[in-house]
Amino acid sequence: MQIVGELINASRKKIRNEIKEKNYEAIAQVAKDQYENGADFIDVNAGIFVGQEADYVKWLIRTVQENVDAPCCIDTPDPAVLEEAVKEHKGTPMLNSISLEKDRYEKMLPVVSGKDMKVIALCMSDEGMPYTKDDRMKIANTLINNLVNNNVPLENIYVDPLVQPIGSGDRFGVEFLDTIEALNQEFEGVHTICGLSNISYGIPKRKFANQTFMVMAITKGLDSAIMNPLDKRMMASIIAAETLLGKDPFCEKYVTAYRNSAFEF
Repeated sequence: MQIVGELINASRKKIRNEIKEKNYEAIAQVAKDQYENGADFIDVNAGIFVGQEADYVKWLIRTVQENVDAPCCIDTPDPAVLEEAVKEHKGTPMLNSISLEKDRYEKMLPVVSGKDMKVIALCMSDEGMPYTKDDRMKIANTLINNLVNNNVPLENIYVDPLVQPIGSGDRFGVEFLDTIEALNQEFEGVHTICGLSNISYGIPKRKFANQTFMVMAITKGLDSAIMNPLDKRMMASIIAAETLLGKDPFCEKYVTAYRNSAFEF
């Protein structure tokens, strides 16, 4: 499982203030905490700073990469910001995100075409939020093929089928899980990713529901997630699920996590 640490996001009040003040030590510590707890990518988002986003994102990238040996997930819908951010980034970044929405797609495609970049592809079009597996697969099929035809390698594509709150529709969990399974069957080599916590929006005991849904998604082939790696119970659920699915030779990660007190129940 590849983890994108979600905590450096300007939509979070405390982080917004730290970014605004360019508090190097505070942002560096958040990056270190996530990396040391299993994050493979560090998400950086300064989207609320209209007109200053590029400056703040570049500062975030520098701060993160001076303190941890991990690439960033550049979280912006603005292609101009992305182009500036990529120049600042060392190594292979991840972009969050491109979709099939006409305006976003046409602006983002030239930026990612032929570049050494991981790309999150959202199953969203101008027709709105997809509800069924078939709706999602139709969008995913077009996005994946278009990206590949524009020199984005299949292994650099991370499809996000979009998790919707189970409290808004009884089938939303099943339709998402079925999409993950279908993507793995039809596009060998493509990655799947999501912001999984949306599933529990509006219901009690959200963390418990999220952990359970994560295990279910892993059994269907989910291999990446945008999440809080400081959530020890969630990380334990991920490690245990992958071990039980035979993805952890000799239970090495499981035993190491136990010895390092990574498990919490």
